[in-house]
Amino acid sequence: MSANTDFLIIGAGAVGLTSALALLQQGYRVTLVERGAVGQEASWAGGGILAPLCSWDYPEAVTLLAHRSMAMFDDAAFRLYAATGIDIEHQHSGMLVLPPFDEQRALQWCKQHFFDCIAVDLAGYLPTQQGAGLLLPEVSQVRNPRFLRALHERVKLFGGVILERQEVDKFDVSGERVAGLRTAQGMLHAGCYIVTAGAWSTALLGEHALGLDVRPIRGQMLLFKFDAPPFQHILVQGSLYFIPRRDGHVLVGSTLEDAGFDKSTTVEARDGLLQAARAIFPDWHESALLRHWAGLRPGSPDNIPTIGRHPRLANLYANCGHFRYGVTMSLASAELLLNEIEGDPQPFAMDDYRWRP
Repeated sequence: MSANTDFLIIGAGAVGLTSALALLQQGYRVTLVERGAVGQEASWAGGGILAPLCSWDYPEAVTLLAHRSMAMFDDAAFRLYAATGIDIEHQHSGMLVLPPFDEQRALQWCKQHFFDCIAVDLAGYLPTQQGAGLLLPEVSQVRNPRFLRALHERVKLFGGVILERQEVDKFDVSGERVAGLRTAQGMLHAGCYIVTAGAWSTALLGEHALGLDVRPIRGQMLLFKFDAPPFQHILVQGSLYFIPRRDGHVLVGSTLEDAGFDKSTTVEARDGLLQAARAIFPDWHESALLRHWAGLRPGSPDNIPTIGRHPRLANLYANCGHFRYGVTMSLASAELLLNEIEGDPQPFAMDDYRWRP
């Protein structure tokens, strides 16, 4: 089997699809190969918050990429809807940070980065809460399954080829180039190859991974349903978050578990998230709980993804390791990857994202 294509992208989540779209818009021929179904792994399982939970807690390499990508979503949502008719429900719902937090650090970071941050009295937003909170009005969200469907349709409209349920077994390497990919269905060939395989990226590359350190980190989430949204803003307390959708659904997440490639859910995680939710909303009943699921994040050191060319194989690239922020970073990551491929200037230094041997 041969793919008549310039680029073969391995992995069709948010990062793979946005990478494909960026290349297709430049006139390249692109094929995506996906071990399962399009957009059904970490990109689907996450919440769709378009920001690091608290930007001041992350390295500059994370916030630079995330905030650049956040600024691109208004235009992306418009273009996706115009082309596909799919509303990805991009809304500037704002984020309300509940204590404990370092107020001085947060306000200083936001001032330095020209990011709106307002100290507020929580009682004016949540009747069950008292004391001070922080409101970040610029934070937005998307309904990530709809974002993935829209990207999928847009890629197809541009002529991208998507091969589902084809797991890559091995990279065939000749000299300093990838010669092809072995799958159960046969060989795939392209001019260049891009790994966007999320939590599976390091395992997929095997001996060619070199310094790439991406590992699965399980996250479990709960979904509630109410007649109307019970609050307006995304709520964050430490690593706990609540995401209100327009139709009354509320996502509550998430755990961080080093459990290998095990996507099973646990009673312990379910009960822990329920207890945390009821600590803020004592009147929430279990009858409102609709669903409990888990996904595997592509964990990486300091949450910093790897974007760029392989240190030794001239036609192999990576765009992976986005940890909790694959959807958030997807648009800017695709931009950086395209610039790297075409030799165009980058918006900021790339040293932190380099694929190191």
